[in-house]
Amino acid sequence: MASYLPEAPSSPPSPPLADTSDAERRLREAEDRLREAIEELQRRQRRAAACGPQQHPPCHHASDESCVANAIGNLCQSFLLSYGVRVGIGILLRAFKLARRQSYSSLLDLKQLVSEKDLIVREEACRVGLLFGGFTGSYHALRCLLRKLRKKETPLNAILAGSVAGLSILALDDSNRRRTLALYLLARVAQSAYNSAKSKNKFHLWGSHWRHGDSLLFSLACAQVMYAFVMRPESLPKSYQDFIQKTGPVAKPVYKAVRDCCRGFPVDITSLSAYLAKRRNSNYVKLEEFPSIVPCSVVHPDTSSCLAHNARATSATFRKTFPLYFSLTFVPFVVLHLQKFMDAPARTCWLAVKGAVRSTSFLSAFVGIFQGVICLHRKVASKDHKLVYWIAGGLSALSVLIEKKARRGELALYVLPRAGDSLWYILVNRHLLPDIKNAEVFLFCVCMGGIMYYLEHEPDTMAPFLRGLIRRFLASRISNPSPPPNRNASYTYLQTIDVRNKPKSQESREANASPSAKYNLESIPGL
Repeated sequence: MASYLPEAPSSPPSPPLADTSDAERRLREAEDRLREAIEELQRRQRRAAACGPQQHPPCHHASDESCVANAIGNLCQSFLLSYGVRVGIGILLRAFKLARRQSYSSLLDLKQLVSEKDLIVREEACRVGLLFGGFTGSYHALRCLLRKLRKKETPLNAILAGSVAGLSILALDDSNRRRTLALYLLARVAQSAYNSAKSKNKFHLWGSHWRHGDSLLFSLACAQVMYAFVMRPESLPKSYQDFIQKTGPVAKPVYKAVRDCCRGFPVDITSLSAYLAKRRNSNYVKLEEFPSIVPCSVVHPDTSSCLAHNARATSATFRKTFPLYFSLTFVPFVVLHLQKFMDAPARTCWLAVKGAVRSTSFLSAFVGIFQGVICLHRKVASKDHKLVYWIAGGLSALSVLIEKKARRGELALYVLPRAGDSLWYILVNRHLLPDIKNAEVFLFCVCMGGIMYYLEHEPDTMAPFLRGLIRRFLASRISNPSPPPNRNASYTYLQTIDVRNKPKSQESREANASPSAKYNLESIPGL
């Protein structure tokens, strides 16, 4: 029976390990040769494209729409949008004015609500519309033209188009407004450039990690603005002077007397006495021609109590400025986000009221603190000095802490150009800087070129508010830069090979990396 059993093998057969390793080696060699062939093919394609005739990159608008039609459409859309915002704000402010007079029936009378006699916004609204619409239309037209002429899409296209389109600032006939807007954009470009350098670990300012750095910047800017308002009012735009004057409780003759007193000039006793004689409960000390300080009885002649005066000034500022802040909050949101307003009108109104109350409280506290510092100085000092008003402006700016954190940076960059404008005027007036005609137009064009570069190529470095606003007025047709060429099937295959051949140790390091290491843009201090 043993002869019928199969013979057992003397030793088990060895696995074909040598054949497996040899097959993997040949596969890797084939992949390397394929990679080299694809890369060589791509290099030849790039050289041929650089040397031979090439087509310009496709425009970012719809393919069935011509470049001219796209530019005209964007111009009209931005013009109507900005025109509507300005007119809407004017109508709402007019309605608040009628309601304050308790003329509620006139709110339904269009003749009183929107008549040209009382609602003078036509020319200003048209100029604002030409500014935004002209920039938008010319920018899109120039982008398309540069793509066809240069036959490539580079950051230089955005810079050139933005700079040339910036000439739309000429729609504003007031050089002070042009200069203020140019300085505002200069601050925004500096912000984006700083955020870009910081995100790349190239540069950062000492103290940039401070929690209240934006409040400090706001305080410094307000100190310069309030000093200029009291001592050099001609260095501020006329509209800004009028706004501060109407918001505060001190009259123009008193400010003039304070200014003359600090400079050592004789005080105009005649005009000051005529003003004080008209005030009720006026009980002021008779002034000399060269007083050492203007007393509180002249600063607030209606009451002898500084505390009552400051409380009255705070409440009066709240009543006067609430309609303005509500209009600036409600109207732009409705015009720019009409669909959201239609979906939830009650929520939109509530958010507008809440934001207006918060902003009005901030401004009211600003006025109260400023007047309080001035009165306190007169209680402890017998001689006035112009530096007091610089310090008072800086301390009163601490009321910005009432605002939201995101709003503080916006307010700082809103006031900073006005402080720079005032300082610019003072230095030019003292012949420390040259007076160059239309310098604000050149500055605005340069800044718009920088703004459009950062908007298209480094949008995360811009403040979300400014980025969203510009994209909204540009009809949301600005897309991200075109992807690198040759990202076709061969490119995808190369990426797949790279992933397969990546060492596992490197994959584990990337998987365990912290979110801050992966997305370092989250650490940029956006405003």
